[in-house]
Amino acid sequence: MTAVTTAKTLSELHVKLDPEGFLVDPNEWTPEVAQLIAQEEGIELTDRHWEVINFVRAYYEEHGEPPTLRAITKRGGVPTKELYQLFPKGPAKKVARIAGLGKPRGCI
Repeated sequence: MTAVTTAKTLSELHVKLDPEGFLVDPNEWTPEVAQLIAQEEGIELTDRHWEVINFVRAYYEEHGEPPTLRAITKRGGVPTKELYQLFPKGPAKKVARIAGLGKPRGCI
């Protein structure tokens, strides 16, 4: 069964999202898209957020999938507590969404 996609306009940007709000095509991602998705999540992006986002995108480029929470904390050097402060209530899922990637394995 093919997942249904929806066309969504973020400000004046047109991107395709899956039913959970993840970009269908990671190539549509831009920093502006990240800012708008973060606003939807109630997150104001700081330099530290961008460090995590850039790590997650680089990990995706290397491994072909978004990193799990454990990979972000172990390989990205971000303590779990800080990650939850930066991206509350499901940090791996939220950072993947903001980074323009699919939902990480193991996320509900």
